[in-house]
Amino acid sequence: MRFLKRTGRAVAGMTLYAASTFVMADVVVVVSATSPVKNLADNQVANIFLGKTSRFPEGGQAIPIDLPEGSAVRDEFYTTYTGKSAAQLKTHWSKIIFTGRGQPPETVSNGAEVKKHVAGNPAAIGYIDAREVDGSVRVLPSDPQ
Repeated sequence: MRFLKRTGRAVAGMTLYAASTFVMADVVVVVSATSPVKNLADNQVANIFLGKTSRFPEGGQAIPIDLPEGSAVRDEFYTTYTGKSAAQLKTHWSKIIFTGRGQPPETVSNGAEVKKHVAGNPAAIGYIDAREVDGSVRVLPSDPQ
């Protein structure tokens, strides 16, 4: 009997895990279709969004556009590219703001707004769910280094 309960719990846990992987967003980093930036390493993307740099490797200004706290796409982006949870990210920005070393990226309400900002400014960089990509933005290939 005890074995059946444990097995049932294990199966339920695996089912919940599998279901959660299906709802995870497929996050892509995007720039304007007219941006000169062709690719960035994942750590370069992280440095831009964490305020460690305000320039693309080619020297042009980089303006990160963020989604709001609590957004599944935002959480997935920061976990994937920076290795930081929402709580760790909040702590990171609290320290940066307190020391006067910077401000967090501009936040917009949804993926459509990210696309609008990015499409209209070749210096902007953002992230959206892959299903939202259209001709107004270009996906930067993931390039870990």
